[in-house]
Parts: sequence; C-alpha cells; structure tokens
Amino acid sequence: MAKDHIVVHGARSHNLKNIDVSIPRDQFVVITGLSGSGKSSLAFDTLYAEGQRRYVESLSAYARQFLGQMDKPDVDSIDGLSPAIAIDQKTTSRNPRSTVGTVTEINDYLRLLYARVGKPICPNDGTPIESQSLEQMVNRVMAMPEKTKIQVLAPVVVQKKGEHKKVFEKIQKDGYVRVRVDGEMHEVTEEFNLEKNKKHNIEIVV
Repeated sequence: MAKDHIVVHGARSHNLKNIDVSIPRDQFVVITGLSGSGKSSLAFDTLYAEGQRRYVESLSAYARQFLGQMDKPDVDSIDGLSPAIAIDQKTTSRNPRSTVGTVTEINDYLRLLYARVGKPICPNDGTPIESQSLEQMVNRVMAMPEKTKIQVLAPVVVQKKGEHKKVFEKIQKDGYVRVRVDGEMHEVTEEFNLEKNKKHNIEIVV
C-alpha cells in the first residue's frame, strides 16, 4: 500500500490523538475538519516536518549546516513519504502572479530538470520533438512525393499577450508577404486587431 499511499501510524503532534491515516499519493487531497481538530498538525507538523527532515538527513554534513533541521514529529511511523514542500495560509506575497514554484524557489530547478531530462513532444499529435541537422531536414523534404507543397514557418511570437502591431510592421518592412496568426493564414498587409489580453502565436511564412 505504501507505493500508492502515504500511511501514517500513531500521529500525536499537538491536537492529534494517536491517529492512523492513509492518504493516496499523486492525487489532490483536502484535509477538512473543525477548528482545532488537527488539520494543520497532520499536514504541516507531521507530514511536512517528517518529509523535510528525511530529505535534510539524506544530504551531506556540509550541506546540512546551511539548512534548518526540523524536529522529528511525534509519530510512530510514516511510510510512502517523499521529500515535501509546504506553503501555509499565512504566507503573503505582493506578487499576484506567484505560484507554488516561485514561492518555494523550486521553479528554477524544475526548469533545469525538464530541460535536461525531459522529452518534448508535439502538443498537437504527440510526436516526439527532436533536433535535426540541415542535412536531415533537406533529406526529409527531398523524400516527399514530387510536387508536394510545403511551407516553412518562422515563429516570432509564441503565446504572448498583446496586439503586436509593431511585430506586423517589422514583418512587412522586412519584405515578407504572408503570416500565420493563431493557426490561420493572412496577408501581412491586412489590418490586424488582436485581443490585447489574449495570448497569440505569430509565424512568418518564409
């Protein structure tokens, strides 16, 4: 059960009265109850405290001296627990765009992890995205049936909000004729009235 559940036995932190509980992993779980029933004691003082303590203990002695060591919670055992992060409701941020990743400063590490070991795929059809040399691209085009029509697109705006009027002006000034805006083909001389607060994609037809 520990593989798909976090299993707690004999939790006694603060208001908890020697409770046993099994919490499913990889799911969104809400802990509810009356004020003073031990919700925070279970989430923060037991699960988070033990997850953080185990993680810190796994580090070298040199690294541990720079981190605050949390006390071991009053609990008999916890199985299936991973390293944990926690944000309580008292945490305040003046930035309305803050996320769990930015508040806990884990965002940069996740970005690095995805960039190094992630396998990007096309969001439209699930095809793996792989880098290709110029020779590979030419060979792929030459292998197509005779008279096959192809388009070469150069993205200049990717999922960015705004009207992008200066982008269109520059594209036209650079001598390009057509663009694909949000998946639809247009002549660059057309008048574009994009929604300012909506994300857009703009690609030049080379």
